[in-house]
Amino acid sequence: MNLQLLESFGQNFPEESDGTLDCISLALTCAFNKRGTLLAVGCNDGRVVIWDFLTRGIAKILSAHVHPVCSVSWSRNGHQLLSASTDNMISVWDVMTGDCTQRYRFPSPVLNIQFHPRNSQKVLVCPMKHAPVLLHMDGSYKTIPLDEDSDTTIVASFDRRGEYIYTGNAKGKMLVFTTESLDLKASFKVTTGTSSSTAIKSIEFARRGGCFLVNTADRVIRVYDCNEVLMCGRSGEPEPIQKLQDLVNRTPWKKCCFSGDGEYVVGGSARQHALYIWEKKYGNLVKILHGTRGELLLDVVWHPVRPIIASVSSGVVSVWAQNQVENWSAYAPDFKELDENVEYDERESEFDIEDEDKSVEDNVDAKAIEDEDVDVTDVEPIAAFLSSDEEAEDEKALLYLPISPEVDDPEEPTWAPTVDPTDEVLQTDSNKRSLSSDLSPKKKKVKTFDISLESAPSDEIHPFLSTRGDNKSKKKIGQQPKPGKDTKTKKNRHDRQRKRGMVDDYSETE
Repeated sequence: MNLQLLESFGQNFPEESDGTLDCISLALTCAFNKRGTLLAVGCNDGRVVIWDFLTRGIAKILSAHVHPVCSVSWSRNGHQLLSASTDNMISVWDVMTGDCTQRYRFPSPVLNIQFHPRNSQKVLVCPMKHAPVLLHMDGSYKTIPLDEDSDTTIVASFDRRGEYIYTGNAKGKMLVFTTESLDLKASFKVTTGTSSSTAIKSIEFARRGGCFLVNTADRVIRVYDCNEVLMCGRSGEPEPIQKLQDLVNRTPWKKCCFSGDGEYVVGGSARQHALYIWEKKYGNLVKILHGTRGELLLDVVWHPVRPIIASVSSGVVSVWAQNQVENWSAYAPDFKELDENVEYDERESEFDIEDEDKSVEDNVDAKAIEDEDVDVTDVEPIAAFLSSDEEAEDEKALLYLPISPEVDDPEEPTWAPTVDPTDEVLQTDSNKRSLSSDLSPKKKKVKTFDISLESAPSDEIHPFLSTRGDNKSKKKIGQQPKPGKDTKTKKNRHDRQRKRGMVDDYSETE
């Protein structure tokens, strides 16, 4: 389909809800591939569900981990997928076959992972309370230098092409390193109006253009220009292009990101399921999308090409898109839409073979158009799918996955794995003999690398596990409540109901 017909004239941001994607279990994080044809969703039972975003169907389910998946990242060509779990494990997956190729074990919880935008052999890892790590697929790694040894609360991100690594700490200090040699290229401090520093929560880069977002603890999203930051050098003072915030409610931001074309910025509220969309050029708020009341937002991603947003809250992926209005005049310029029936006046010569009433026209231009050769064999590359330094699309990129047909089985087994699929199965000799006939063809042994980081905390709990609703989760697991005030109030309520005649026999309920 011609992409020019999909362009909305004037506005290029979602306006309303366009349904949800139910991943069977609770979704925690999500990420689009480079073209936006596939959406990877990490769930709390360790699975990674890959959705075909065009058909809105599940294309593949990876039984990645046993513990919740906290971060996912696509490689540039879409053939590989990274998944990080709350058990300090990072796994590399072959998307087409669904096999785990490599995995890495860290001593501390991993908060975020990111593939290098151009080189799939490099991964940027942000461990908890430790300096970021530039990890290579062969198991080697480099620790990115810190501004101060005492401050280890660091967020990091590659720039758009992976030439530089931007890091930010809890004191508002931003450092820019070269990816190859990790040399310090530039640095600056994010300050508030009172010249006091503020903690940096996340750094997000635009897919197009040279801008990036800095989400800080003072509830302001700042937009910076990469070229200006690099020109200012070390201890520079670059001014942000825009400062985006909610002046009315003073909303803190859970996640923020750019639109696919870099013209809009979306910020997800940390208090409720609400998405604020600003226009980057002018800094004006253009739309607020409200989800179900009472839900908390976990993740927000913008489609790389189309005006579509996917947000994760309460275990469900919500899709936000534009209101599609059928505009037939885009296909036929002489088409007119009528609000009611109109009587049509037929011309006398309308159905004649030769129209005698038409005016004499010059057919020179029409004949020239007929003689023009139209090329129907060559396919011109679509600019929306290319970067500014590319001339052709990647022919080896993985865009779609074959979807297996749905089978209605009432006794469908659970998708959650009982053991970690990447762990080695320990068997005795007797078990090997008994199970040798039942086992399917042996899978390749997954190569595991142990990453030993100096002064990395090993007793920290991942933020996904230490939530406010920890007591509620314990009750769901089946932990018996201790006898105390709650049981006494229930018994007193039961006595009052019995006196009113609402309960017949007290002994039966006990």
